[in-house]
Amino acid sequence: MKLQRPKGTVDILPGESEKWQFVEATMRRVFATYRFSEIRTPLFEHYEVISRSVGDTTDIVTKEMYDFYDKGDRHVTLRPEGTAPVVRSYVENKKFAPEVQKPFKVYYTGSMFRYERPQAGRLREFHQIGVENFGSKNPATDVETIAMAKAFFDQVGVKNIKLVINSLGDSETRERYRTALIAYLEQHLDKLSDDSKRRLHENPLRVLDSKDKQDIAIVKDAPSILDFLTDASQQHLTDVKTMLESLNIAYTVDQNMVRGLDYYNDTIFEFMTEIKGKELTICGGGRYDALVSYFGGPETPGFGFGIGVDRLLLVLEEQGTSLPVSQPLDVYVVVLGASANVAALKLVQSLRDQGYSVERDVLNRKIKQQFKSAEEFGAKTIITLGETEVETGEIVVKNNVTRAEVKTTLSEIESQFDAVFAEVTAD
Repeated sequence: MKLQRPKGTVDILPGESEKWQFVEATMRRVFATYRFSEIRTPLFEHYEVISRSVGDTTDIVTKEMYDFYDKGDRHVTLRPEGTAPVVRSYVENKKFAPEVQKPFKVYYTGSMFRYERPQAGRLREFHQIGVENFGSKNPATDVETIAMAKAFFDQVGVKNIKLVINSLGDSETRERYRTALIAYLEQHLDKLSDDSKRRLHENPLRVLDSKDKQDIAIVKDAPSILDFLTDASQQHLTDVKTMLESLNIAYTVDQNMVRGLDYYNDTIFEFMTEIKGKELTICGGGRYDALVSYFGGPETPGFGFGIGVDRLLLVLEEQGTSLPVSQPLDVYVVVLGASANVAALKLVQSLRDQGYSVERDVLNRKIKQQFKSAEEFGAKTIITLGETEVETGEIVVKNNVTRAEVKTTLSEIESQFDAVFAEVTAD
């Protein structure tokens, strides 16, 4: 049997992992300015944490969960999304307590798992960046969090992003709309796709999100949820739009946009971009004011979003965005002969202790091959260390681009390299 990675997974190799590190570093830098802190939850949760929170009728639960019984006969699942685990943690760790600063704002990044047909930007193990903001019902929280997502995309270099918003209203809104939507869709029952027929009475709002061409044509004339908003939900949407405009954040309203999870209410949003003439969603989220109480906590409003990192990197590549991921080497030590082996070990270790990135030859290669490696690494400086240098203690540090040289001693370099490095790399 040929051992290969599981279908729908990828190996993130050197050369690619630096791109992930850049995205993650940008995430941490941008989110810190909004005072979000990192949270890390387990890769697997009790089945009920996911099934009850995201909705028993969602595709995630009915088709895509990696769930199983462990050796203790506990029903567990690999996490398919990040919000439910964070809410579970928020309640379990009593972060709603009065002494905890509010709003409670966290971000996370890590693997999620869904069993679906693998395709570009959609894998069975995928990677997500997400944020959750607990404690504020103020529409300014919606807009501030959306603005943070936009700032992140601007910083990583995504082009042509478009913000789309909608409102799912409150429970009263959705009940009234559900009745009207079912009545409309039943008139077209014979033309609906099999998936939409199944969803019609279980979760009719999901029909609006169907990718089937016939379904798309039908829902085009479906009643709009915006016509069913209560006064409170209408005011919340109006405030969100006003605040987005105050920040000069362009948006469009899509009355048929829904989210794939049942816990959302009022504001939902997506950021999209276009690749090869096709619109791709790269971020989605919204408000969920009942989820904390559903987990046994007090009534606590929440707002968050998720970003697919795999898809984001695919978009950046397709848009030709060059990420600053190169890691030039400070020093390459050319080692000539076995007699210099120990001295080279001591030299590179002393330079690394001083904070320099250093590489050396350990394969006893010819000098020409070692210089070629220095070029491939993009080494700023080269030190050649052979028997003569070890015996005399005298050494030359050479600029790998200009070929400028500085003569010094091994002992000086090992104790204080800063002055030598500054001199040899000066313009």
